[in-house]
Amino acid sequence: MNNNQMYPFQRNRYYAGKLLTSADFQAEQDYFNNKERFLNSLMYGSGIVCGLGVVSLDDLSILVESGVGIDGFGREIVQDTSLVKKLSAIEGFDQLETNRASLCIKYVEEPVHSVYAVGKESSESEYEYSRMSEGSKLFLLDSDKCEKVLDIDTEFLTRNTLYSGEDYVVEMQLPATVSKEHNVKLEVVVKKLSDAEKTFTLHCVLQLPGFLSADNEQEIELDIDNVSLKNGDSFTKEIWLKVPEQEVDSTLIILKSGTGHVYINDVPEELPAEFEIKVLVSDIDPRRLVNREIGRLNLEMKELAGVDEYLRLADITLEKTDSAYVIDSIVEVGVKKYVATPADGLQRAKFLDYYFKNAEILPTKKVDVEEKADKAVITATENRAPEIATGILEIPLGTDSRKGDIRLSGEIMHGLGNGNVYVQVGFESVNEDALLGANARSTIYGNAELFRADSVQAPMVETAVKILNDKGSFVVAARLLENVDYLVLTFRWVAIRFPAGETEDRSVDVSLMSIIPETPTVVLEPRESHFFGVRFENMSRCSIVYEVTEEGAGEITSDGVYTAPNKDGVFEIRITCADKPMICAYAYAIVKKRVESDTPTAALPI
Repeated sequence: MNNNQMYPFQRNRYYAGKLLTSADFQAEQDYFNNKERFLNSLMYGSGIVCGLGVVSLDDLSILVESGVGIDGFGREIVQDTSLVKKLSAIEGFDQLETNRASLCIKYVEEPVHSVYAVGKESSESEYEYSRMSEGSKLFLLDSDKCEKVLDIDTEFLTRNTLYSGEDYVVEMQLPATVSKEHNVKLEVVVKKLSDAEKTFTLHCVLQLPGFLSADNEQEIELDIDNVSLKNGDSFTKEIWLKVPEQEVDSTLIILKSGTGHVYINDVPEELPAEFEIKVLVSDIDPRRLVNREIGRLNLEMKELAGVDEYLRLADITLEKTDSAYVIDSIVEVGVKKYVATPADGLQRAKFLDYYFKNAEILPTKKVDVEEKADKAVITATENRAPEIATGILEIPLGTDSRKGDIRLSGEIMHGLGNGNVYVQVGFESVNEDALLGANARSTIYGNAELFRADSVQAPMVETAVKILNDKGSFVVAARLLENVDYLVLTFRWVAIRFPAGETEDRSVDVSLMSIIPETPTVVLEPRESHFFGVRFENMSRCSIVYEVTEEGAGEITSDGVYTAPNKDGVFEIRITCADKPMICAYAYAIVKKRVESDTPTAALPI
């Protein structure tokens, strides 16, 4: 462990006529080197930046991959090529006293490029080195002799000793300030103090006036059974607690009287009658609490902790005899310490996406729950938002269309399910926009004639919409008000479902609970399969029952995989909660064969 102070910084001040000596040039280099290393140590810390993996090639040799690290002084350790080494050829092997060694790497520099030195005295060497080469060196240490940087003791954690004896000591710790409506971790740490081979068992009950356990209780049983440790080793048990909203500034964790028992080799001992840990309760969120605590660490505290001048790459277990050795295992996990660099942030986020779902959390509507007689009644405190769907439809006119002709669209599935739905259609066209200097898409709802002054090219048509309430679909009719040369009319449709009037502002059972198909409408080919996933709104996940609503409409499995029938059509799938049949939804499969191209394809050579 070494002192890591590289400041105060002093740089050369140049002026006309200044005599520059080698000391001045050395000060110039030291200034920029120390500035760079100072920032490295503060911004990145120490650890592996990339590479430096350790692989066993055979029983005697290892491969150390190329890579980069930063030591505790902020110096870059660069291994530019991969190295193959016999373990016995690495510095420190002959000094190993145990069968567990740590492979380490450190920064080294050495002078190179010998040149003739002008102006040397006769008694001095005629040559000097003109360059310093920065590199790295591997060496071995007994794992238990590796220097450990002291933890910086801050006021972030509060601790208290639950038990102290000749062989074991038990401490409990958690953040000194906890955040309301957040979880917090309580750690129970058992440390071994002696070389005696003794087991440790602890049973007690902790009272939690300002916390809730995972079972929403304000007491928790703490059990640690038959722990056996070596001198200096420790065992940690984690307990997660919830901090509810409460009108207090501080709270306690208390040992329940008469419940504490310790057994050393099955010999009972009593815990102290009084034990408590006091913590502050704050409205500040955990991220701000942590940022504040880290920012409070001053330079003197960092210096007292010291730094390591080398990096551990791996722990190697050996099987040694009087005349030989064999590499038994190489462990890197938990030994290497890595540096999280901003340059790898994008790749790190990409990899983490495989473990964590990076999805927006939808706001949850607030509900009041009242116990009435033998059933729970849920009362909405917010009105339900309307559901909206939109899409494009086309109505073909043909070449013989005239003023007064009426043309119908096909049946359009709006995807909002059965019931009353409002649908509006507007003519969609592409026209030149003078401001943009390019074509722009526009949609006109209502009478397009009102925009003739804007040189908007839109046909004069009258539209109407027929809603098929029981099928969850609609049909659009268009009547031409003038002769047009369009072959196809393109419309934008918007469908809106509002909450039913009779269900608003009333206390009804499960009024806010619903299930929504992830894909309400899907287009399939005959015999093609599709999975209908379900999203749960204002309710916990439950068992789902899938069924088709008519014969010959295809098949669907119990887990929601639908297989289309061998015919064209629109087919309905009912999705129901198994334990709440009144909560259901509908999905639709539009089945049609793929249209084959009329263009003949060239024959392939046989």
